[in-house]
Amino acid sequence: MTVDRKMSSSEDSAPSGHLKTPATVEARGHWGSKAEFILTVMGAIIGPGNVWRFPYLCYKNGGGVFFIPYILFIFTCGIPLFFLETSLGQYTSQGGITCWRRICPLFQGMGYASTLIIVFSATSYITILAWAFFYLFSSFSAELPWATCGNYWNTVFLFPNFSFSLPFPPVMHLWFPSHSHLCSAHLTRRRVLNISGGIEEMGSLRWELALCLLLSWVICYFCIWKGIKSTGKVTYFTATFPYIMLLILLIRGVTLPGAKDGIIYYLYPDISRLADAQVWMDAGTQIFFSYAVGLGFLTSLGSYNTYNNNCYRDCFYLCLLNSATSVVAGFAIFSVLGYMTYEQGNYLHFMGMFTGPGLAFIVYPRAVATMPMPQLWSVCFFLMIILLGLDSEFVGLECLMTSLCDMFPTYLRRGFRRELLLLGICSTCCLLGFSLVTEVWSLYPCLVCADRFYGNIADMIGYRPHSFMKYCWCYITPFICVGTFIFSIVKRSPLKFSNSYVYPLWANILGWFIATISLSLIPLFVILKLIQGKGTLKQVSVILFFLW
Repeated sequence: MTVDRKMSSSEDSAPSGHLKTPATVEARGHWGSKAEFILTVMGAIIGPGNVWRFPYLCYKNGGGVFFIPYILFIFTCGIPLFFLETSLGQYTSQGGITCWRRICPLFQGMGYASTLIIVFSATSYITILAWAFFYLFSSFSAELPWATCGNYWNTVFLFPNFSFSLPFPPVMHLWFPSHSHLCSAHLTRRRVLNISGGIEEMGSLRWELALCLLLSWVICYFCIWKGIKSTGKVTYFTATFPYIMLLILLIRGVTLPGAKDGIIYYLYPDISRLADAQVWMDAGTQIFFSYAVGLGFLTSLGSYNTYNNNCYRDCFYLCLLNSATSVVAGFAIFSVLGYMTYEQGNYLHFMGMFTGPGLAFIVYPRAVATMPMPQLWSVCFFLMIILLGLDSEFVGLECLMTSLCDMFPTYLRRGFRRELLLLGICSTCCLLGFSLVTEVWSLYPCLVCADRFYGNIADMIGYRPHSFMKYCWCYITPFICVGTFIFSIVKRSPLKFSNSYVYPLWANILGWFIATISLSLIPLFVILKLIQGKGTLKQVSVILFFLW
């Protein structure tokens, strides 16, 4: 990537006899190649959730039937929103905040809201990397610590495999496998997290996780400290190597005995589940989650494209790649679980006990422990999880820095100011993240705009996209998003941990307060811009809404 530098006029006009200080301002720049953009977006949208969240949702919501609402959401919400955000960034060449200044200053608060969400997410999401690093380091041992139940952190109710005989019928022989209580679950709860009795009990800092968290932040910092010049290069490894690991795990999984049963369990359709509205909401939330829409990621990454880049084609293929990765990951996961069932009896019923990260940190590790050379497969799996999470984390930070540098370009694009600001952000988020590795926190006018923007897109890529995309922007996508949001509010149930511990009222209030902080920025900036504008309320509204 070629970076131009401009000298400010203040340097030329320095008085004679005074030492001239360098006042160079780095140009914004572009991606060094098309591949850097593709790989960086891949890293941003393809994360650990593709490995553990989609397979679990598919299993939970009727197997192959889940693909019906999932595919519907892909084409009515996922791809249209993905394309909208990417093309906005490419057209304006601005990040997630300043692009709204050029398009519709009245809604500039949307940029600030998404930026704040990135900060919240960066602070909490990286704890998953800390867990994965802990498991990766634990994999380099003679015996995997979650393979047996004879460890010091296990309770007296857990025991290794044993059997005994009784001298009377009808029970003549009993055999108790060690996975009866899932030793890997006790490793996670009592060794890794050492979960406290409730959110009221702060507990102590888990120093092993704190060191892993610090390591994660150090890696993220050096991945992006030189901006897209370093980010684009790093993703050549972080975005591609996980696919090698996934392919290895897939080939190994499907060649194991019993893999067929696991895959059937993963995909066997239950048509009756389509009548459950929760299935449709899960499909929608998975699309919004895995496509990273509404966060400003895509706007910032698209802003480094050349003006005539065919982002329409790029977005279509990236979305399909994202979903295909999720499906393939399901085959890799459930084929190994099928082998576990084949070796040690009915094991798949434990799937319903663990959601989300529990699949990656409890169920799958226990299954891997039964395979030949378990250390090798454990290292491959957790290395894949780390790389998937790592690029999602540092690309999010890069998008945050893009938004801030676009707001203050003459100040932050000089010398090492950007690097120092990034260091401050990473250090602050790391300190805040230490609280998450304590024992307690382990619980935790549209039609007009569309027509005009279609013309702008045609100017960029040389043709107008299919009109279906415009109808999605104007009608279908907003309707589905609002419906999904309303349904999630109506179906809301008390927040629980592991289906047993119910969080107190004050914890729920705190969670809603954090969630509404970012949303409140949108109406706040609408009011602020209306107050700052000159003229009548109607005149100001027209100017601010149709500036672009």
